[in-house]
Amino acid sequence: MAMVETGQPSVPPVLERGYRNPTRPGLGLELLAFADLRRRLPGDEYRRVHRPDFHHLTLVHRGHGTAMVDFVDRPCRPGTLLHIRPGQVQRLPTAADGTPADLDATLVLFTPDFPPRLPATARVTDDPVGPAAWQLDPADHDRFRHAFAELAREYGAYTAGDEDSEITRELLRQLLAAVLLRTARLPGPGGPAPVPAAQEAYRLFQHELERSFTTLRQAHEYADRLGYSLKTLNRACRRATGHTAKQLVDARVVLEAKRLLAHTDLPVAAVSHRLGFTEPTNFSKFFTREAGVTPGVFRADQR
Repeated sequence: MAMVETGQPSVPPVLERGYRNPTRPGLGLELLAFADLRRRLPGDEYRRVHRPDFHHLTLVHRGHGTAMVDFVDRPCRPGTLLHIRPGQVQRLPTAADGTPADLDATLVLFTPDFPPRLPATARVTDDPVGPAAWQLDPADHDRFRHAFAELAREYGAYTAGDEDSEITRELLRQLLAAVLLRTARLPGPGGPAPVPAAQEAYRLFQHELERSFTTLRQAHEYADRLGYSLKTLNRACRRATGHTAKQLVDARVVLEAKRLLAHTDLPVAAVSHRLGFTEPTNFSKFFTREAGVTPGVFRADQR
């Protein structure tokens, strides 16, 4: 089993998942078919919400279902590519009646430190709230299918300790990098991939946002800290995501609030304090405006 439960029983809604490769210990990569994952997880466990500490790529070839990634439903059909990043919460694909979906799909699970560190792949791996799903056209689906198949062939040939194991491990790292590079080239929600200058501005912004979203709430604060004008920062964010910097700041705070409300037993006041709000009432107003429901109602709906 590539996922092992590490969560606390006092918080039943989520299963924390740590990476473990059962057949190739020590290798930070595993490939398996969706049918294998279904067999590994009992029905009740399959339907639970999971939070992995590793990357989870799924390429769907046949069948339909609906997955959930960070509280957003993601339809799965032929040509869907799903990417769950470490720390995100997911519910595995299910059919309309709530049973596990009947999908023909390939899964690639890998630890954050397994692929080579390349600036272009960092756009895919390092953005904690980057795109979670793409619907590939037939040509792209075919390219990804071949890339996954080549990765699977080398994965099947890997045996730790044999004379070629280090070469095969490095080849697996490079083949995974090729998959991530193809993913980085896919259009994002804002349209085509941003030009290099805008891409760098957005990369620096997302890094700073992840560090500072509990203390910095205004877009101009990020622009000042990064040395950009607010106009330049907003242009970079729109090209990368379709949203302004302020919208991304608010979305990141709301996402963290949802995670804490749904998957911990922290009181609302404690969630408010953890997210940097001076008064719980201010947090409640902010959350209700952005999420459409009060924190208490959101928590009850999730439970």
